Amino acid sequence: MTLFYALGFHWDRSAVPHVVPTHSIERVAFRFHRMLPEFVWDASVLEGNPFTFPEVKTLLDGVTIGGRKLSDQEQILNLAEAAKHLLSLVKAGRFSLDKATFTDLHGLVARNEALEWGRFRGEGKETHYTPDVGLGEHGRYTPLPTVANAPELNRVFASGLQALEREVQQPFERATAFFLFGALQQFFFDGNKRTSRFMMNGILMSAGIDAISVPAAKAYEFNDNMVRFYLSKNATEMLEFLLNCHPEAALIRELNRKSNNGGVDGAGGDMAQRAE
Repeated sequence: MTLFYALGFHWDRSAVPHVVPTHSIERVAFRFHRMLPEFVWDASVLEGNPFTFPEVKTLLDGVTIGGRKLSDQEQILNLAEAAKHLLSLVKAGRFSLDKATFTDLHGLVARNEALEWGRFRGEGKETHYTPDVGLGEHGRYTPLPTVANAPELNRVFASGLQALEREVQQPFERATAFFLFGALQQFFFDGNKRTSRFMMNGILMSAGIDAISVPAAKAYEFNDNMVRFYLSKNATEMLEFLLNCHPEAALIRELNRKSNNGGVDGAGGDMAQRAE
């Protein structure tokens, strides 16, 4: 299939929910804003950041935390700034699934942390170093090599976006697939999963779907599933995991169960359009 070839991985499309509750942009933006400390803390835990949730809330309130590394503190502040920027884009109707938005968010997420930030590998001064992803006892996953001007990375990105826009109409499927696309292809030297999750949530919220945060309590499960994804290039398990992390996961499953049993129409029915 062209879609799977363009992205570099595959999944069971029949397992993806085709009925997902939608709300007003104002409603999903409000929830994201209200939950911002949790979103930032969850993301930081996935990176091994030692800040506790109360410390994150305190830091976001403008009070510095003694005894913590400045680099850990900056990572928290970067995540918060990126989240606020994403929220402003969504609320203004200016979020786009494109390279400019992707690199813009990365410039905030990975500032002073990645080797270079805000541009693809090879588009800056460093044109030789290729990062890889540790997979524990399974070795390492190495993405496309870093080359001056990043011609292949740009080709893969453009091809992947074109395939997603042409072949994936359901926002939930498109959003979660983009996250895994960014995580697999490693367009940046660091911060790929973080930035790709922000893009995922931009797609979701722009469609009136609540954002997804991977809870800190599920960090091990997330990492374990990602290792299998890198090894197999099969995204079905990760898509299921991301669905389980959605705040309306139980409702989504119920709507799709009823849809499969003929309880709601193929377009999702009134229950799927829960705009508030």
